[in-house]
Amino acid sequence: MPPARSSKASAGRQARSGRGAALEKAPSDKEEISQAKRSPTSPQGAPRKRSAFGDLTNAHQAPGCGGKKEPERAIAKKASKGSTAPSVAKHNHSYLRKSLDKAPSQDSPAKLSHVVKEKVDPPVVVEVVAAAELVAPAEDVDKGQLDDPYASAEYAKDIFEYMQEREKSFLLQDYMKSQPDITTDMRAILVDWMVEVQENFELTHETLYLAVKLMDHYLVQVEAMRDKLQLIGSTTILIASKFEERCPPCLDDFLYICDDAYQREELLDMERGILQTLHFDINIPIAYRFLRRFAKCARATMETLTLARFICELTLQDYAFVQEGASRLAASCLLLALVMKNLGGWNPTLQHYSGYRVPDLLPLVRRLNFLLVCGQDDRLKAVRNKYSHRVFFEVAQMELVSMRALEEALQQS
Repeated sequence: MPPARSSKASAGRQARSGRGAALEKAPSDKEEISQAKRSPTSPQGAPRKRSAFGDLTNAHQAPGCGGKKEPERAIAKKASKGSTAPSVAKHNHSYLRKSLDKAPSQDSPAKLSHVVKEKVDPPVVVEVVAAAELVAPAEDVDKGQLDDPYASAEYAKDIFEYMQEREKSFLLQDYMKSQPDITTDMRAILVDWMVEVQENFELTHETLYLAVKLMDHYLVQVEAMRDKLQLIGSTTILIASKFEERCPPCLDDFLYICDDAYQREELLDMERGILQTLHFDINIPIAYRFLRRFAKCARATMETLTLARFICELTLQDYAFVQEGASRLAASCLLLALVMKNLGGWNPTLQHYSGYRVPDLLPLVRRLNFLLVCGQDDRLKAVRNKYSHRVFFEVAQMELVSMRALEEALQQS
């Protein structure tokens, strides 16, 4: 293992900041960008050099898929039987001929269940329309951003539907059984260190989530030794930075934060190895993008979104959540945040855009709440310290919800 060093950089390095090419621009993007800035709890100037496994005392750091608004189904009145005046019958007969000539639209507010011929004087065909089920219409969350070229409002719904379909190809399996030299605890410590790197370099959260995904997908296919685990983590951050950041850190920066435990050639060889193993298919759907999208559908405040982000970021360290789908994990984190803030449950708009109902999310929401209540590990402090700062609304210090109160709130959703 690389030796631990507690020395700080003597020369300040200008922090790089950049935003990846986002699929959407949430109304609170300015607030979210401000959160990406380094908090006073993190070292100023150059990032801190630290071996991931040499120092376990880390002393540190809206939303999307819009679609067409579903029209509210109207209930057509059943035509009354009995005598019909000649003028009314003639009008009904001509109306029916026009309706038969024109095929019913797929988006018609009400569907015709059947057509019944009734004998009247003169003969006429009367439409009998079945009553449509009353369903609360889903709100068009992208309607107000059609003039914003950065929001991609016209394509947002299609983009996220594609991402939800694509995430099925990136579901992870339990790979620790086939790893002879690393454990879940080692992975948790490494992810904790990666959170520090993201904060110190002021990288986007998308970069952090993608880097963890790349690491997991690589470890599914390759047996890794513990002395190379930090090299794998730092290399995945480098790859994710090139994919997400406008101005990614240079290679020497990653050698520096690893406390010079690896050589330049080792980092380059690992980068080539990871990309070739993953067949250069690194556009992996991540929970953070879905979380911003769903929070936008819920019209959640920045504080509520930050609370959901805190819950979601805790799952990065916990190997028990590796096999969860990104969209389902994001939806469950948001639902738990809504319950903790007493903001209600899963409304029809969220159900429409996420594709999940409350029963679909219940088991995962329970596990997430258990993680908050009982899952604290004194060795893993980066995420909790990060979200304990006022920049992040101190959401890590919020009062937790008991399991009984959670069940009662979910039953009312």
